[in-house]
Amino acid sequence: MRVSERSRERGIATVEFAIVLPVLLLLLFGVTELGRAMVRYNALTKALQDGARYAAANALLGTTGAVNVDAQLQAKVRNVVVFGNTAGGGAPILQGLQTSQILLVDAGGDQIRLEANYPYVPLFGTVLPNFRLGSSINTAFVMQASVSMRAL
Repeated sequence: MRVSERSRERGIATVEFAIVLPVLLLLLFGVTELGRAMVRYNALTKALQDGARYAAANALLGTTGAVNVDAQLQAKVRNVVVFGNTAGGGAPILQGLQTSQILLVDAGGDQIRLEANYPYVPLFGTVLPNFRLGSSINTAFVMQASVSMRAL
């Protein structure tokens, strides 16, 4: 094989790599972002379960069996979900999660339901550029999760 043929083959390999690299990077970033979103959703549902467990243990009025979701219980449950403690101190479990995004409701009977709307912001930005091929793609979305438990 002559030298000129080898350099041509190297040039072809470089061109092929340049064509395939953007696709591989897009796949890598997509898988990374999907994994990150799943971790955040998992953390959100775990925090909701902890809050619902706290609410279920404290929502009954004595031995009457009636569920009472008052403002004080709601505030404590929201703090448990967002901060991991009833006092509401420290850093949030999920960055961007606020107590106003947590809703505790009496679901009827002896059930309570805890819902959350968490605004997920991707690591690589909230908008994918359009590269002059149409409108930009908004990548930010609101994660919604809920947990129901029987009051104890």
